[in-house]
Amino acid sequence: MTERDVQRELDDYMLSHGADGLAFPSIVATGPNGANPHAQPGQTKLEAGQCVVMDFGAKARGYCSDMTRMLFLGRPDDRLARAYEVLREANEQVSSLLRPGITGAEAHQRALDILEAGGFGGLMGHGLGHGVGREVHELPVLSPRNPDPLEEGNVVTVEPGIYVEGEFGMRLEDFGIVTEDGFEVFTRTTHEPCIV
Repeated sequence: MTERDVQRELDDYMLSHGADGLAFPSIVATGPNGANPHAQPGQTKLEAGQCVVMDFGAKARGYCSDMTRMLFLGRPDDRLARAYEVLREANEQVSSLLRPGITGAEAHQRALDILEAGGFGGLMGHGLGHGVGREVHELPVLSPRNPDPLEEGNVVTVEPGIYVEGEFGMRLEDFGIVTEDGFEVFTRTTHEPCIV
C-alpha cells in the first residue's frame, strides 16, 4: 500500500462510522517522510522495517478530535523501539503532570527533558500540544510561548514527537480535558507498540 491508500482507508473509516467530516486532512507518513510533522500522504510505498505516523481526527456534532498513533511494519529495530519507548514515556509523564496551575511552558519543557534524557534531545521541533474544540487548533497551547496556567475545562493535546531527518519520524498524541485534579484522556487507543 501507499501512504495515500492508507489515508483513504482511514478517512473512509471515520466517515462511515459516524463522523460528520474530518477535523483536518489526515497525515500518513512512512520512512523519511515521517520526519516531516506535517507531511502530506503521497505515493510512497510502505516497506518492512519502517514506522508509519498516522495523525487524524474526526469532526462530530461541531467538535473536533485529534490523535496520532504509530504502526511498525515488522518488529522495530533497536533504535526505533528505543525511540518509541522514550516517546511513550514523555506522553505519559506529561499527561500525569497536567492539572490546573501547570503552565503550557512547563508541560512542554517536561517533554523536552524526557526526550533529552532518553537520547533524543533536540529532535521534537514543535510545541507539545494545543487546545481542541470547534477548531482542531485552539488555545491554550503547550509550548514555550505559553506562561499561563492551565485551567479546569481546558481540552488539550499531548503530542511529543521525534523527527530524524532522512530516516524516520514518530509522534504519540492523545487529547483530553484538564480536570480539577488532573487530566482525563479521551483517546482510548493503547500506547502499546502496534506491529503489523
